[in-house]
Amino acid sequence: MTVSQFHFLNRVVFGPGAAETLGEELTAAGIRRPLLVSDEGLVAAGLVARLRGLMPAPAAEFLAVPANPTEAAVAQARALCLEAGCDGIVALGGGSPIDFAKAVALSATHPGPLGDYAAIRGGAARIGPCLPVIVLPTTAGTGSEVGRGALITLETGEKLVIASPHLLPVVALCDPGLTLGLPPGLTAATGVDALSHCIEAWLSPRWNPPVDAIVLDGLRRGWAALPRAVAAPDDIDARAGMMMVSIEGGLGFQKGLGAVHALSHPLGALPGLSLHHGSCNAAVMPAVLRFNRPAAQARLEALEEALALPAGTTLADALEGLNARLGLPCSLREMGVRAEMIPGLTVGALADHSRPTNPRPLGEAEITALYTELVA
Repeated sequence: MTVSQFHFLNRVVFGPGAAETLGEELTAAGIRRPLLVSDEGLVAAGLVARLRGLMPAPAAEFLAVPANPTEAAVAQARALCLEAGCDGIVALGGGSPIDFAKAVALSATHPGPLGDYAAIRGGAARIGPCLPVIVLPTTAGTGSEVGRGALITLETGEKLVIASPHLLPVVALCDPGLTLGLPPGLTAATGVDALSHCIEAWLSPRWNPPVDAIVLDGLRRGWAALPRAVAAPDDIDARAGMMMVSIEGGLGFQKGLGAVHALSHPLGALPGLSLHHGSCNAAVMPAVLRFNRPAAQARLEALEEALALPAGTTLADALEGLNARLGLPCSLREMGVRAEMIPGLTVGALADHSRPTNPRPLGEAEITALYTELVA
């Protein structure tokens, strides 16, 4: 047995009404001049205006977070943050605003380009204390509210993770009421993202029994709650269930992920397509699970048993059926990915931090073959 490291957790306030505690949480964190970070969709939905009513007036606001956060946008928000003398960040949104806020908190307190802090380049050791971040997730999927990492598209075009315990939000206000207005398609895509975290963490070869127990509960919980949340958007119990799955999947990051995320991350950096990460995971996961089965037969059978799948139905089969029922894409071709993009995508997947913890070795030939299958 090898030596393993476990790192849990930031503080979570969970349940309907959790957002109402924002003012007191800002005081507790010593944040007097917050930068409010969100996106245009949440401005249009009225959630940003609602949040303003729960906190002292922000010192500054950055409300144009891209769907796939970029280093260029982080630089704009950093300049705004420093000019306004902000001493902390409040992030309202899904994984993009939350990851973006972490990157701004780092950039405002550390010199040099974000690439210097990429996890795969040993950047975690260079990260010290950052601005405190308070997050209010409005989707249930990414797990970024309890994660140490932020996924950012760099000026070079690479989509890499920066990660450090210093990037953990000081508190996550997980209020399922904030997800009630999420459209069915986005509920489905973010929900399958949460399921993918649970599945890939379970399959990771790293030894971490606490995570195994957490993500197994998350997968069971999400398998039941996600179809309900999509079919009945106002079902607060289903929304709360998926918000918990998001947290449990985020805790699974401790074990690492795998080929699903190694293949999906470069897709999010493709220029002109702006692909949703959860939809990418949904499209690639069945093929990846079939690829991994020879190396993870017992682990996959345990998941199939836990979900009480019909005899002869694999998890890959069941996920394809779930994608179809939820209206999610079943291939990358449906999402506009073409064969000529595969060489660049393969370079990105080879460099991805999730690749080493895939249960089956994943080299250039295997990555190319998987992409080829998915765009055929």
